[in-house]
Order: sequence, then structure tokens, then C-alpha cells
Amino acid sequence: MKKGLFFGLILLSVATSCVTKKKYELAENGRLDAIARENVLKGELVGSRDENDRLRERLDVLIRDTAGLGRQIRSYQAMLNTNMSEQEKLNMLLQQKMGELEERERTINELQDMMNVLNQEVQSLLTNVKDALLGFGSDELSVTEKDGKVYVAMSDKLLFESGSARVDKRGKEALAKLAEVLNKQTNIDVFIEGHTDNKPISTVQFKDNWDLSVIRATSVVRILIQDYHVKPLQIQPSGRGEFMPVDNNETAEGRSRNRRTEIIMAPKLDKLYQMLK
Repeated sequence: MKKGLFFGLILLSVATSCVTKKKYELAENGRLDAIARENVLKGELVGSRDENDRLRERLDVLIRDTAGLGRQIRSYQAMLNTNMSEQEKLNMLLQQKMGELEERERTINELQDMMNVLNQEVQSLLTNVKDALLGFGSDELSVTEKDGKVYVAMSDKLLFESGSARVDKRGKEALAKLAEVLNKQTNIDVFIEGHTDNKPISTVQFKDNWDLSVIRATSVVRILIQDYHVKPLQIQPSGRGEFMPVDNNETAEGRSRNRRTEIIMAPKLDKLYQMLK
């Protein structure tokens, strides 16, 4: 019995010793693996830091090299300007001015060509207007050209009764002939100006000569637009009253000439204005 107990204790001791040794070996292996992984991570971190440091150093070198290159270029430019002879400097300035001159000459030639075209248009318009109004006498109207514009001055006896703004039959005939020209040449601006003599007027319809001149101009515009279909945006009415006379108001003949409605026609200058800008 004692022998059996003794052998049992020995077996238990051996078994316990084996289990403890295995646990120790497993723990030791885990510790060694952890140390190895830590060393690997430390190595990778150190390598990453070293790579960042190398990149920073390379970037700093590039920045310094670039700055130095910029200084060298500026130095070379200064040396070039310093060493350039006065003759060379004058040649460069001359070439620059010649380029500017050529550009100005091109612009001038283009403007001159455009002015020639406008002058041709004015002469053509003048001829067409004279032909259209050929049947009216010099005491009724006149057609002239001045400063690139065509002026048709219609007397008040052709268009209106005395002190009235209603256009009569003979006046409408003249406006119909003129409208035929305007409807064919829509690239022109038309200004209708009413003028009076210096004799004061004060009626129920007209307060003064300003009123009379403005309303007469508006009456002419209304007929051209409504009866003869001239484009509304092509025409601009205005009243000048007694302040732009063409003759002396001291005589009956002079006052008669001053009482007129002027139809002023001019080619559109939009393209010319754009070039001048």
C-alpha cells in the first residue's frame, strides 16, 4: 500500500513538471515573438523617418538650387543690359517704336477705308434723295450735304398751315417720296428737327415756339412711321424752337426760311466708334 502511494506521488510530480515546462516554453516563445515584432516595427519607423528626412533634405536642396538659379538668371540679365552698347539699345527701342508705328498705320488705313465707304454712302444717299424730291420747288424744300450728313429742309408752307402742326396733302406727298428712300437705306440714322421764327406764339394748343417746333417734328415722325412704315428706332424727333435760325428774322423772307422742318440723314457710325475706342 505504501509502495503504491509512493509511485503515485512520483507520477504526479512528473506530470506536473511536464505541464509547467510546456507553459514556460509557450510563454517564452510568445515573449520572443513580441520582441521580434517590436524590433521590426522600430526598424520600419526608423526607416520611414529616415526616408522623410531624406525627402526634406532633397526638397531643401532643390529650393536652394532654384533660388540660386533665379539669382544667376537675374545676374545674367543685368550683365546683358550693362554690356549692351548704346547702339544696340537704340536699335531695340527703334524696333519697338517701328512696331507701334506699323500698328497705328494699320488702324489709320482701316479708318480711312471706312471713312471712304461712309462718304460714298452719303453721296449715294444725297443723289437718291434729290431724285426722289425732284418734283418739288426750291421755295418748298432744299437738299444739301454738310459734314457727312444729308439735310432736307422743308418749309412750313409745304408741310403745315400757319400756326398748325397738322401736315397737309402736299407735305404728305413729299414725306412719302422721302420714305421710299429711307425704307431702302435702313443703315442710316434720321433726325427730325422742328424750327420756328422768333415771333412769339401762345394758343390753346401751343404754349410757345418750343411747343410748336416739337409737336411739328413729332407729327412728321408719326406720318413716316404710321403711314409709310419707316422703322421707329431709325428716327429721332426734336424741337429747336427759334434758336437755330438760318436767316435774319427782321424780314418776312428770313422768317419764312427759319420756319422749317429739317430731316437730317447720316450713315450709322457704330463700327467707326468701335475702332476709335
